[in-house]
Amino acid sequence: MDDVLPWTDPAPPGTTMKEPQERGRFGAYGGRYAPESLVEACREVDEAFRAAWADPGFRNALATLLAVHAGRPTPLTPAARLSDELGVRLYLKREDLTHTGSHKINNVLGQALLATRMGKTRLIAETGAGQHGVATATAAALLGLRATVFMGARDIERQELNVFRMRVLGAEVVPVTAGSRTLKDATSEAMRHWVGTTGDSHYCIGSVVGPDPYPYLVRELQRVIGDEARAQCAAELPTGVPEHVVACVGGGSNAAGTFAGFADTSARLVGVEAEGGAGAARGRLGVLHGARSLFLQDGDGQITEAHSIAAGLDYPGVGPEHAHLRDLGRARYVTVTDEEAVAAAVRLARTEGILPALESAHALAWIIRAAADGDLPAGSTVLMTLSGRGDKDMATLKELL
Repeated sequence: MDDVLPWTDPAPPGTTMKEPQERGRFGAYGGRYAPESLVEACREVDEAFRAAWADPGFRNALATLLAVHAGRPTPLTPAARLSDELGVRLYLKREDLTHTGSHKINNVLGQALLATRMGKTRLIAETGAGQHGVATATAAALLGLRATVFMGARDIERQELNVFRMRVLGAEVVPVTAGSRTLKDATSEAMRHWVGTTGDSHYCIGSVVGPDPYPYLVRELQRVIGDEARAQCAAELPTGVPEHVVACVGGGSNAAGTFAGFADTSARLVGVEAEGGAGAARGRLGVLHGARSLFLQDGDGQITEAHSIAAGLDYPGVGPEHAHLRDLGRARYVTVTDEEAVAAAVRLARTEGILPALESAHALAWIIRAAADGDLPAGSTVLMTLSGRGDKDMATLKELL
């Protein structure tokens, strides 16, 4: 059974997913646990972002890029055949249809614009599945910036196509051979590199993790998903608001962006983690990558390795705002196995002609399971964010099917 809180929502309406509290806190989580050499850099990013976010010129420039370069708004697609099979009304928010193939471009275009506003000439990024790296390389090429992407050696092996895409776009891809050679280690190495390059470089972190202001900054740049979906649901659904809003969670950026559009509604929010990387569902309080949150740890408090067939979910923790939403009971966090995710990806392909990223397939796998066991009552309206397309995972699926 999943180790989750019940469906109750004790948080008063409108009190969740606002600005963080003092010192970048979301309840007991968040903060800025950065080396002294990065404290000033984080403060610079915080001040620059808040000024930019309050500037209509910056917001308009970003909206234009999202429309003409990334292809926003993305559609809300009814999954008609699969809905009939499951007995629920399933709608997909199609982030897989953005330029570069995932939600990552929303965040990166915003941060790249911010970097140019700050006078930076180079982007640093970490990546797991490669989609954030591709988006970073894309935005850097578009705006005339240099890009250096840190990627775990294990992820480089299983995401070879995305590595090649980054290099074609002009980015330097740095293999990380330490530790588990996955996303956690790539993030650690990127932060270490940033220490010595803050003068000309902006760290374009890819999820709602890291020291303040990144969890808030990335959520705000990704909330375009939830805001669009909210308006689309109001126009499409008889009730105006779906009964359930579901998204996969690694660090948690696509879920945070989606949830932000529905946090003040009656929708039940569900974050779906990999069984081997369940920071929100099974993590304990700790500090990693500059923030206090929930992480997988051993008895001595050491961070343990995560595992997922989806490289983007192969992270041993969760963003601090997700930990806060879990404590409030506003969002429920559940887990899905590799096998369930693969089966869900194939099922969506064969019922709707859509190949989802294995990360997104985790969210779908939970919907399939919950519809079968009654956790999603018959006739329920479900919105799921399809965070990315599955092209990058074809080599993995070819080995398994």
